[in-house]
Amino acid sequence: MVLIIVCINILASFFHSGLDLTREKRFTLSEPTRKLLKNMNEVAVIDVYLKGKFPAKFQRIQEAVLERLRSFKDLAGNKIVFRFIDPLEGKSDKEQKQIVHDLEQKGIFFIQISSKDQEDYSMKICFPYALVQYNGKETPVLLLENPPNKTAEEKISYSEALLEYKFAYAINVLSKPVRPRVGYITGNGELLGINTFDMLANTLPFYYDLDTIDLNHITHISGAYDAIIVNQPTETFTEPQLFKLDQYVMNGGHVLMVVNNLKASLDSFKDSPQFIAMDYGLNLDELLFRYGIRVNSDLVEDNQCAPLPRTMNGQVDIKDWVYFPRINPTSEHPIVRNLDFILSGFANSIDTIRATGIKKTILLQSSKYSRTSMAPVRVSLSMMNYPIPDRLMDKPYKTVALLSEGKFASAFRNKLAPEFLKTLDSLKLPFKKFSDSNAKFIVLTMGNVFRNEYSAKQGVLPIGYYPYSSEFFENKSLLLNCLEYMTDHSGVLEARSKQVKLRLLDEARVRDEKSTWQIANVVIPAILVLIFASGYLFFRRRRYEVKATVGNKPVGE
Repeated sequence: MVLIIVCINILASFFHSGLDLTREKRFTLSEPTRKLLKNMNEVAVIDVYLKGKFPAKFQRIQEAVLERLRSFKDLAGNKIVFRFIDPLEGKSDKEQKQIVHDLEQKGIFFIQISSKDQEDYSMKICFPYALVQYNGKETPVLLLENPPNKTAEEKISYSEALLEYKFAYAINVLSKPVRPRVGYITGNGELLGINTFDMLANTLPFYYDLDTIDLNHITHISGAYDAIIVNQPTETFTEPQLFKLDQYVMNGGHVLMVVNNLKASLDSFKDSPQFIAMDYGLNLDELLFRYGIRVNSDLVEDNQCAPLPRTMNGQVDIKDWVYFPRINPTSEHPIVRNLDFILSGFANSIDTIRATGIKKTILLQSSKYSRTSMAPVRVSLSMMNYPIPDRLMDKPYKTVALLSEGKFASAFRNKLAPEFLKTLDSLKLPFKKFSDSNAKFIVLTMGNVFRNEYSAKQGVLPIGYYPYSSEFFENKSLLLNCLEYMTDHSGVLEARSKQVKLRLLDEARVRDEKSTWQIANVVIPAILVLIFASGYLFFRRRRYEVKATVGNKPVGE
């Protein structure tokens, strides 16, 4: 028996398998991830910097990472090599400082956690990261997320749910010989400068080859761009500019458009405590209409909103600002699944229009207590003195982010002169009435989604950081997910849809039924043991008594 047990344990160390009985299939890899792992051409080496004794929540992450990497290895075999290491173990103070510096250069940062040893508390450095090395390149993976609007247990479950996606995404990105190309459209007053620095200078160049495209100085938008970004234009689009956008989509291009129809921003309060939000006149209505989208000339007001400070009589007063909705993603689409709150500012509502062959998916909506005000809208800081009752918020769930995808029809169909069509043919730019392949068009009407703030003391602040309440919102993750959905055809983003549900004890019920369950757990096992022992003795005695009786019978009988 000892030999059999030893052999079973040896085999178990080489062959890992399991049966996933969880309702949300938390241990089952998604199909795109399975396909990615089966088609790996080289060995991926994954260093996990979570070795050692940590508090309970870090131990949970350790176990979750180990389980996930084992499931990766089951499919990829020897193409996955992972190890848990403590980068500072056995190193001198000088060596530790150098290691910390080297890891920070790779995007791996430490956090300090408290640990209790007998009666003493001590601080320990921890690196909640893994480093994935594949195809001659490497990238860090953050293992422990820290969303501000979740409890400690929710943060752990949230981090566990994203592990498959993060490791699969890292391998997928490193496996590509060429990074996707993304174009940032200019020429119509699009947002540029210090307030887009974090996204355009710090974030997007890490994942994409990013260029700027001036619509006034090109004949067409090259199909070499995997996606283009149109971010908050403020000037009217001309027909030639719209034609270039349209034909890019007809050639299978993908567009992420952040647009506001009304001229409304906090800068409008510089000269007066109120302003009138008027229509920009962007001339995008017909183009979007052809793609099954209508952006309304209104402002969304939502009681689920962020605060805004104002100065009254020399004192700073902070109150909720209905024009800055906190958008809570409820859609099951991978772009927004598992995202926390997203900060919006002066958003317009979106309606869907019937379009043949086009699939439309609502990504983000306002809360139950919201409404819209049609242009022209008077916006005044004095509104904060009179909160709008929930009963007057009678237009709930207004769409502020929409995905439209499929084979689009051109907005210029049957509108171009024959002479212009001949000119296009001579330039080898034939006009297309319909898109050849499925294109994706995402419209976001949330004004602050692409914007980062700037502080004279701290410099450029991260996108999604709201300084007035010191909160972090998921604006950056939303934009990156949109671009990944448009540029990556592996489907790895599907792994974001996985969710690890919390099944916590009902504390009130535990308190009320504490004695009952304590008795049940102590008495019932003892009773079962006594019943088993009594039954065993009874049947054993009966068996031997029968044998003894048979053996003592007279010979004649």
